[in-house]
Amino acid sequence: MKGFEKFIYNILDSKYKKKLIISLTAIAFFLSLMMFPTKMVLAKMLPGKSANTFSIYVDTPAGSSIEQTKQVSSCVLNYLKKENEVMNIELFLGQGIPLDYAGLVKGASMKRTENVSEISVNLTDKHHRTEASYLMVQRLRPLIQESCLPLVRGTNIKFIEQPSGPPTLASIVVEVHGENLSQIRSLAVDVANTLSNTEGLVDIDIMADENFEKYELIPDKEKVARSGLSVKQVNNILYLAFEGMVIAHKNSQNSPDQINMFLVLDNASKQLPESNIEALKSKLSSLNLMNMRGMMVPLSEVVDIREAKSNYMIMHKDLSRMTNVIAETDMVSQVYPLLEAREVLLEKFENDYIITKAGFSTYMFDFTLEDRKTHAKYLIRWDGEMKVTLDTFRDLGGAFISALILIFLLLVIYYKSFAISGIVLLGSFLSLIGVIVGHWVANWFTTETFFLTSTSLIGFIALIGISSRNSLLLIDFAKSLMECEGIQKRHSIAIAAATRAKPIMLTAVAIILGSALLAGDPVFGGLGVALISGTVAAVFVSLLFVPVLMDNSKAMDFDKKYCDNEALKNISITK
Repeated sequence: MKGFEKFIYNILDSKYKKKLIISLTAIAFFLSLMMFPTKMVLAKMLPGKSANTFSIYVDTPAGSSIEQTKQVSSCVLNYLKKENEVMNIELFLGQGIPLDYAGLVKGASMKRTENVSEISVNLTDKHHRTEASYLMVQRLRPLIQESCLPLVRGTNIKFIEQPSGPPTLASIVVEVHGENLSQIRSLAVDVANTLSNTEGLVDIDIMADENFEKYELIPDKEKVARSGLSVKQVNNILYLAFEGMVIAHKNSQNSPDQINMFLVLDNASKQLPESNIEALKSKLSSLNLMNMRGMMVPLSEVVDIREAKSNYMIMHKDLSRMTNVIAETDMVSQVYPLLEAREVLLEKFENDYIITKAGFSTYMFDFTLEDRKTHAKYLIRWDGEMKVTLDTFRDLGGAFISALILIFLLLVIYYKSFAISGIVLLGSFLSLIGVIVGHWVANWFTTETFFLTSTSLIGFIALIGISSRNSLLLIDFAKSLMECEGIQKRHSIAIAAATRAKPIMLTAVAIILGSALLAGDPVFGGLGVALISGTVAAVFVSLLFVPVLMDNSKAMDFDKKYCDNEALKNISITK
């Protein structure tokens, strides 16, 4: 390693070369950080995970019939049947699918209306197909939505994948809080429109019922009594004509409970030819009831028709009325569309509202709106997987800073020098260059975006110990040479770097080979790439940048004193 020793010594002996090393390292660190705002490296909590199943939620407008929901669902099924990788499909009409990992927080168990359906799609094993489930979803989404959404105006079709991390309501959730329900709905529509125009966001939906017109059929008790009928008769025929009803029960040895026998008119008799009050009156006129005197009484004579508005669904969170606006990401990170949409919303609301931003806190992206005329206040709060991402990166960042502080304190106690401890920490922190650049390089070799994920940050935290160890080897060895052999500082640093280069490189090779097994994993790939690229950067930083800092630091000026260092006995040293 004499050649490398001479190489390091020549660098340390030249002020120009030392400044060049420091400048190049600083530039590399700055350029690596700039990969985030320039979107060369994208951050996300966890990447997409290929699964053997996914779900499709069909939401027709509130008040839609089960036939309309079935029409849209059948359109979706026709597309899925053409896929060779789809093993089987199951449609749950008017209800949610049995609870799965994704449906635990998406409210699947609460779906019991005619305007909803869920489709469960099972695929062939992920190890036996070339297309990942999330890539299939990305390909099918625009095709199905383009063909099936126009069938019933106002329909929403959402593709739900099994999450690779903690389940959330959606990738991006915007909570609109306030007291005025109509104004909350108006703000939610503005938010939904903004998200729809934001690149990278799909499956935008407002989780609130629409306020639609309906007709209420109210039996006139006085007319019913004069006609010789009963209110129960009128109610029964109304249910029979429009909904159906249980008329008897059947016992079976294969069922522990009684089986209901349901009577309902066929579709041709039950459906109205048009959606207006005249068609409804005509329908009621065709339904007759026999009174106690044996006379047939038209139902229209004893039932009043009243136009009414449907009631809004009222949702609460933390004792505050609110409405959710949800959106999914189309193979992009949640953070960047959020920042873009937030700026557009702030610009849109600034004319009509007084905006108060939350500042740097747990909910730092939230803002409060105060109506300039009524002074009513509304809160726009961001949640979903996006918030989990920010919280995860914040917590891991805090863990990283805590680790640096603890290491720094331990080194100060050991070396009794803030400068030497700072050199070790700075060398460890600069391994971030390799982590970021490694993700940028890995993105070249993948068909989809290779994100810097939470597992990547875990790998970076693990690198602190490895990088610190490399610097400690150099500092301790150079210190021993100066104290025990009386060698000049610059020469001692060069000898230490050359002598410790081999064990540092062997350790790096072992880490790289061990981490290579993780690099191809869809979830822990970020951890593998961070360890590999960060270790490579740590080697260069330890052998080039740290020696320069050691040479420039007066804290490394150690005087010769008597010592018996076993590590130096078998090393040939030329003074």
